[in-house]
Amino acid sequence: MSRPTISEVSALLADLADFRTRGAGSNAEMNRKADLLERIAAAQPDDVEAAEVAAAARARADELTADG
Repeated sequence: MSRPTISEVSALLADLADFRTRGAGSNAEMNRKADLLERIAAAQPDDVEAAEVAAAARARADELTADG
């Protein structure tokens, strides 16, 4: 798994800011965010909180995908 780039993290932060004003994004956006959070957690193996956030994001993305 490759380390996230600064531009990817910046895009994630912009998406999260947009989420606060618009609401939920598409399933593809949620999967992309979960992927990035998993990569961040993988790059920081000692960071328990990053792993928990990534797991929660993946669970939510999978839930949205299952709901169609």
